[in-house]
Amino acid sequence: MTSKPFLSIVIPAYNEEDRIVRALAPTLEFLDKAGYSSEIVVVSDGSKDKTLEAARTCGKNRKTPVRTLEYFPNMGKGHAVRYGMVRASGERILFMDADYAVPIEEIDKALEGINKGFDIAIGSRAIAGASVNATQSLPRRFSARLYTLIQNLYLGFNYPDTQCGFKMFTKKAAQALFSQQKLNSVIFDAEILWLAKRLGFSVSQFPVTWTHDAQSRIQYDSLKKSLFVFQELFRIRGLHIN
Repeated sequence: MTSKPFLSIVIPAYNEEDRIVRALAPTLEFLDKAGYSSEIVVVSDGSKDKTLEAARTCGKNRKTPVRTLEYFPNMGKGHAVRYGMVRASGERILFMDADYAVPIEEIDKALEGINKGFDIAIGSRAIAGASVNATQSLPRRFSARLYTLIQNLYLGFNYPDTQCGFKMFTKKAAQALFSQQKLNSVIFDAEILWLAKRLGFSVSQFPVTWTHDAQSRIQYDSLKKSLFVFQELFRIRGLHIN
């Protein structure tokens, strides 16, 4: 019987055939040399291309196994992350984006936070020590700051960056939080952190090096899409009344 890995990395993917290897190759190289056992869980969120085939090919002949999960139809990033997080086997579970905006080496900072006794360690592009390359457009940066201000006031916490896709959880925290998550959209990060506050899980923040990808699968290029973000945000409390 195969023992469970120490670390699981969940990567949500939607039509990432052209980018998934860019994330998997350096991640596998890093994990294969690490002093702990690991697994990667790629979750295809109803992809219409060969995302899983590319992931499986990249994972061949590696020390670190690559598990591939898929469902249809496309449900949203929040659903994909939840789907992978509750199925991950590791004692430490991290989710990261398929665009590899944050290099895998930053995982050492996440592990340090968990090893200090925190239940959750979240990467941040907005605290001292962070490095942001190829920044987003001015309108998008303004919208992000406005969202963060309103989010923090509404949910009662003070995180300068909740949307960085590089977060680690203990298995206990991951099971408790993602089993209660209800949003399927990208605003699931805020929901998870709000649930963490509600359930008493401790959170540490660590600075990351982050590079913006102009080909992001998630675009807020219209007023309708921007308003949707706030509509999702204001659903969070109501979804957890009981």
